[in-house]
Amino acid sequence: MTDGFIRTGAELGADVDESCDVCIVGSGAGGAVLAAELAGRGLSVVVLEEGGHFTKADFNGDEATLYPKLYMGRGAWATKDLAVSILQGRTVGGSTTINWTTSYRTPDRILEHWQQHHGIELDTATLTPHWDAVEKRLNIMDWPNELANRNNRVILDGCNKLGWQVHHIRRNVKGCLNSGYCGVGCPVDAKQAMGITFLADAVAAGARVYSNVRVERLQEAGGRVVSVHGIVLDQDSDAPLGRAVTIRPKIAVSSAGAIGGPALLMRSGLDRNGRTGKRTFIHPVIGVASLFDEPVNGFHGAPQSIVSHQFIDRGPDKMGFFVEAPPVQPMLVSTANLVLGELQQQMLRSLPHTALTIALSVDGVVDGDEGGTVEFKPNGLTTLDYPITPVLEESLRASTKAMTELALAAGASVATVQHAQGTVEVRPGGDLGVLDRLPFGALDVPLFTAHVMGGCAMGPDPERAVVRNDLRHHHIENLFVVDGSVFPTSLGVNPSESIYGLARWAAAAVAEAV
Repeated sequence: MTDGFIRTGAELGADVDESCDVCIVGSGAGGAVLAAELAGRGLSVVVLEEGGHFTKADFNGDEATLYPKLYMGRGAWATKDLAVSILQGRTVGGSTTINWTTSYRTPDRILEHWQQHHGIELDTATLTPHWDAVEKRLNIMDWPNELANRNNRVILDGCNKLGWQVHHIRRNVKGCLNSGYCGVGCPVDAKQAMGITFLADAVAAGARVYSNVRVERLQEAGGRVVSVHGIVLDQDSDAPLGRAVTIRPKIAVSSAGAIGGPALLMRSGLDRNGRTGKRTFIHPVIGVASLFDEPVNGFHGAPQSIVSHQFIDRGPDKMGFFVEAPPVQPMLVSTANLVLGELQQQMLRSLPHTALTIALSVDGVVDGDEGGTVEFKPNGLTTLDYPITPVLEESLRASTKAMTELALAAGASVATVQHAQGTVEVRPGGDLGVLDRLPFGALDVPLFTAHVMGGCAMGPDPERAVVRNDLRHHHIENLFVVDGSVFPTSLGVNPSESIYGLARWAAAAVAEAV
C-alpha cells in the first residue's frame, strides 16, 4: 500500500502525473467520506482540493484573515445579481471546516417527496446504517438546552411563549469549548470536521491528497473519463504556479459541490442533456436583529443549538421555512446588512445586546420551483443565477414576520428588519402589517446562503437527471457525482449529515465499478 499524504501546492516542485483507482475532486462532506470508505477497501485514491490546507494552528479567530483563506470568493461570493451572498468553504475539508456543526438526517418527508416526484428509491431504512456509522465517527450528539447561549435561547423562549414547535440541535463536536467561532475553523479540533476525521482516515489508509489544485477539466474519450487535469495554485494569492496535475483514474468522482461540480462538468463538455447546473437550491436565508436590555453576547457559545420547524410545512402552494440562530461576530454581521458608516458603527456598538435569528426557506419542494442555474460569466468565472420568485418572496416576508413576533415574545425591546427602503423597527405591541407593505425581492433585503444543493440531480430519467439513482453519471460510464449537488430539492435541514450518509452509502457502488 502506498503511504498516504496531504501535500500543498507549495510542496509540489514539479508536474504530477499518476494513475489510481479513483480520483475524487473535492475534499468536503462527500469527497472525504467517500475517500475514507474506498481507501479502507484497499483501493488507490487521489483527492484533489482547490483550497488550501489549514489546521487548528491557523484558526486564531481573526475573521479578516480567515474568511479570505477558508471561503469561496475570499468570503465575498454572491449570486449573479449580487442579491444573495454565498458562504461556502474552499479548503481541505470543504465547508465542514467552517460550518456551524448542526447535524440532521434527511427528513422522511423529503425522501418520500423524492420518491413520489423524482423517482428516487432511497429511503430511511437504507440510509440509517450509514447515518449510524457517521454519527459514531463524528460524535454527533444532542447539545443540551442548558448549554445554549442567549442568542439561541431567544428562539427557545419565544417559541415556548407562543406555543410554537422548538427543539435542540445535534452537533458533531467532541470537547467543545463553546467559543462560538466555528465559522472560521475550530482552534482546538473539537469540531469533528472532515480534515481531522474521514479525510485523516483516508490518508491513514493510503489516500493521496493534493491541495491548492484547481481542476479545470475532465478529459473524456469513448464515453469515459480518461484523465483529470488541474493546475497548482499559490495558497496565498491563488495565482497559478506553472505546474500541472494530471490523474489517470479508473473511476472519476465529482465531489466539488453544487456550484463547482456542475461547472466542472460543463467546462469539460459533459453536459449531455442540458440539465447540468439546473435546479440548484440554496435554502435562501433572511435575518431579523433584535435588541435586549440584558447582554446577549451572541459571539460566544455554540452558533446553533436551538431550532424551530413550526413553519416547515405551510401547504402545497407556499414555501416552508425553519428558524435558527447564527453567530453574532462583527465581520459576519457587518457584511450581512445594508447599513454603512455611522449607522453601521451604531449597530456594532450595540452588538453585545443584539440577538440574531435567521429563517431558511425550503426551496425546490413547491410545484414549479426550479431554483437557480449555474452559469459562466463572460470572463469564464462561475456564477449562480438564482431568481427571487413570488413564492420565495412570500416566504421571506412571512418568515420575517414570524421572527419579529418571536423576538418580541422572547422579551426584545425592538426587532429590526434591514430593508433597502429604510430600516424597519417593530416594538412590543407594534404593527407587523408594516412588513406586508414592503417588497422582499432581489436586493430589497439582505439575503445569504450557506447550503448550496442540486445542480447534478439524481433520478432514473436520463433526460431529466444528471446521475442515476446509484450516483453514476447517466452518460459517462466511469463518472460518479457524490455530494449535495445530486439532491433534487433542498432538504429543510442543514445538509452536512445527509451528504455524509449518502457518500458512505454510495461507496459500495463506486468500489464495484472500479
